[in-house]
Amino acid sequence: MKIGVLALQGAFLEHEKVLRSLGVTAVEVRLPEHLHDLDGLIIPGGESTTIGKLAVDYGLLEPLRQFATAYPTWGTCAGLIFLAKDIGIDRQPVLGLMDIHVNRNAFGRQVDSFEVDLAVPALGDVPFPALFIRAPVITAVEPGVTVLSRLADGRIVAAQQGHLLATAFHPELTGDPRFHRYFLKMIEKVENLRTSD
Repeated sequence: MKIGVLALQGAFLEHEKVLRSLGVTAVEVRLPEHLHDLDGLIIPGGESTTIGKLAVDYGLLEPLRQFATAYPTWGTCAGLIFLAKDIGIDRQPVLGLMDIHVNRNAFGRQVDSFEVDLAVPALGDVPFPALFIRAPVITAVEPGVTVLSRLADGRIVAAQQGHLLATAFHPELTGDPRFHRYFLKMIEKVENLRTSD
């Protein structure tokens, strides 16, 4: 299995380390040609406006959109914003593929970062140690989107829509690989569907 990690800015190295620890080939994606032969893509946390601007500068926005339309794609933190259809403003370049509404800076500044044990039934009974750093939150989902996890106050912080996955936090920084394993299983399901057609 070969997974791309968008490497324009942000926490891409941490995702690569987790993928390699799971025996997966990790490929840094900086140009359109780097998307060839990938089974899936992770869009890491960082600064969503910078990621969008660099994607435009490198001619990546439309190739990324085409890839994520067809192949499993996971956005973490800023990557979640980059996947969303509604981020509250129009001037920021995004892929606009996932039917979620997002508040971009729901938790304030870097100093307001926090970690919390999240119930994520799709990952089993053991809570997931979610790390939130200047994180967004999903304020609403449209039909077809499955909510995977909420904070105690009900705010949505993880969701899935078909082959698209979004987490408001940073699983790559926790030492817990369960979300990465979940994404790999999503890819396997898509590949099995393709081969059975």
